[in-house]
Amino acid sequence: MRDAAPKTVYLAEYTPFGFIVEDVSLTFDLDPHKTRVKSRIAFRPNPEATDKTFFLHGENLDLISATIDGKPVNTEQTDEGLTCPVPDAPFVWEAEVEIDPANNTALEGLYMSNGMYCTQCEAEGFRKITYYPDRPDVMATFNVTVNGPHPVLLSNGNPVKTSQHHVEWHDPWPKPLIFLPWSPVIWWLIPTASPRCRAARSI
Repeated sequence: MRDAAPKTVYLAEYTPFGFIVEDVSLTFDLDPHKTRVKSRIAFRPNPEATDKTFFLHGENLDLISATIDGKPVNTEQTDEGLTCPVPDAPFVWEAEVEIDPANNTALEGLYMSNGMYCTQCEAEGFRKITYYPDRPDVMATFNVTVNGPHPVLLSNGNPVKTSQHHVEWHDPWPKPLIFLPWSPVIWWLIPTASPRCRAARSI
């Protein structure tokens, strides 16, 4: 497990991420112990970056598949994330991971509390949801699809499509994941309508 002690980062050590994220699409197929998260991320090289290392943060993720422009890639994984060779041109990264919200006791990323699915992305929680450059200077627009047998499925942004057990949301404003109130996958999924839920105040 990654050391939770904070690490001092100095401005003089800052280097921009080697790639610009143009668009992110996430699909969640909910299950208490085997939630599948599919990501589709459009990258292009950052002309202002000197370090072109392609590193995506990720912790406690079971990687099912990874492709670049539709072709499978071999990744090198560590406890903190993964890396792999990428083109020196715009490309699309796609990955599918499996996570266990019910046993996520860190209360970061996607976890369950009192029968509800909840997310906590600040400050480094998103890396426990899927592989991503989880740093505050990386901004993107988000499309989020949530599938699950629950009467309430919420995310940030504007609802695009809704049907039974399926919703799609689009957030058109580029933003980093560190800003929790505007994080693209902040949702509460309520399995049952209880008096406590009905009496809850808006926050």
